[in-house]
Amino acid sequence: MKLKQFALAIHLTSGIGFSGERKIIHSVISQKVSLHYPWPIETVVEVVGALPQHEQRIRATYLTACQKAEEMRANYLTYFDDAYPMQLREIFDPPLILFYDSNLEALSLPSLSVVGTRTATSYGLDCLRLLLPDVLREGTAIVSGLAKGIDVMAHQITFANQGVPIAVIGTGLNVAYPAKNKTLQRQIAQRGLVLSEYPNDVQPHRSHFPARNRIIAGLSSATLVVEAQRKSGSLITANYALQSNREVLAVPGSIFSGNSQGTNELLQLGAKLISSSKEIMACIQIYK
Repeated sequence: MKLKQFALAIHLTSGIGFSGERKIIHSVISQKVSLHYPWPIETVVEVVGALPQHEQRIRATYLTACQKAEEMRANYLTYFDDAYPMQLREIFDPPLILFYDSNLEALSLPSLSVVGTRTATSYGLDCLRLLLPDVLREGTAIVSGLAKGIDVMAHQITFANQGVPIAVIGTGLNVAYPAKNKTLQRQIAQRGLVLSEYPNDVQPHRSHFPARNRIIAGLSSATLVVEAQRKSGSLITANYALQSNREVLAVPGSIFSGNSQGTNELLQLGAKLISSSKEIMACIQIYK
């Protein structure tokens, strides 16, 4: 078994989780553990340092996961691959595995992550129409989550301006959520890139979306928040961006709008106020 297949086997093993995968990564790159793969189950358990209830799940699923990893025919990157995006290596819990659909060259472009409420208003759409076209003309990819509202609007404006979209989803690549986004998801794969930590056929689960948000934030040097309520997944993404030393940008909104409470609160906490494309471009870093 090669390292690439071993990494996939670890990812498919139940009970390891992000913390365990991070320990696996550190053990491999520090060469503290044998470079012969797959590791014996005892080595995996020792490196992961699993709690008893998790250890039981690891022992029950590891061998099957190794077999699946050798048989699986899917496009995926591991943390150890040269094509793995450098910017994601910098975050606290980098994804060990990224399944992908289509153009990996999209990851070499400068990018801006765009997030916001699912209940976007005409104000949010007008803001995106004002801010994104010039950013796209500079060759910047737009990263978002393919959720309804601001995410979908950001992707649609990217298409309208012949830009490159990158969607990070919380399901398997052959699943669209919501289902009505199936056509848009396919179009994004054709022009840009769709990424997921989850293998085919994995259905949406509420825990997948906060996990997905760390990837959205990690892929770009700046995250733009357009319309967000006070308790919002967009604020989770913004927090991940801060934890990864990335810029958090926010569009101010009306004090009478619930959809502006989150963005205005971000501004109070130190996010950069955005009112023009030039202000966004000044915050975008090119990863090489």
